[in-house]
Amino acid sequence: MKVVILAGGFGTRLSEETSIRPKPMVEVGGRPILWHIMKLYSHYGFKDFVILGGYKVEYIRDYFLNYRGKQTDYTIDLKTGRVEWLQGVSEDWNVTVMDTGPDSLTGGRIKRAKHLIGDESFCLTYGDGVSDINIHDLVEAHKASDSWCTLTAVTQPGRYGALRLDEKNSQVKAFREKGAVDGGLINGGFFVCEPEVLDLIDDDRTTWENEPMERMVEMGKLGYYHHQGYWQSMDSLRDKMVLEASWADNPRWKVWKD
Repeated sequence: MKVVILAGGFGTRLSEETSIRPKPMVEVGGRPILWHIMKLYSHYGFKDFVILGGYKVEYIRDYFLNYRGKQTDYTIDLKTGRVEWLQGVSEDWNVTVMDTGPDSLTGGRIKRAKHLIGDESFCLTYGDGVSDINIHDLVEAHKASDSWCTLTAVTQPGRYGALRLDEKNSQVKAFREKGAVDGGLINGGFFVCEPEVLDLIDDDRTTWENEPMERMVEMGKLGYYHHQGYWQSMDSLRDKMVLEASWADNPRWKVWKD
């Protein structure tokens, strides 16, 4: 199952960092937050990634093109250019980096990757949030449902809009409900989707969180998985500082082994 990661936005609320790099490449503990997200998925065996870039996509391309050289010792013959890779750390990932344009909205980026996603179920997430969610459990919950999309509901106080849920049927009844509804559960950004959702996206100007998800609510095809563990987005410099402090002390999203 492919893992599609939205990584093309401008990240304006983190302009201190994103003026020079895309938000998913902002580092936590010396690694891009994108890397942390991919490590989570790969821990559960999901290692085929499609990264949907846009704003400053060249940073993402360069990172993965040079990934092995930065992580692994090597000997290079400067005359011939032959490289012998020595002992070091790398990842057994398959990574596709796609430029979906600087101005496409989230739905449009996903739609543009239809030929890469194919006709199979796929995971979808944003490139700016970490969690200790069990991806296997999320996928199994989706498979057991009749939903076209299963989102992850998490608890987060403050500025977000809460979900209104039908707990009996594990369905989302309203996506942009405001206020402390259902204990303030919000969309945590870890999805499992069926390919049918791609037909609900009109064009580049479609926001994934608006028309497609609202249509699924009306159809009874938007389910949810309640994750009660750790979740943290990186929307501001303060959020980055929270993540940095956690990484130095006890990074609860680090479920993988070094």
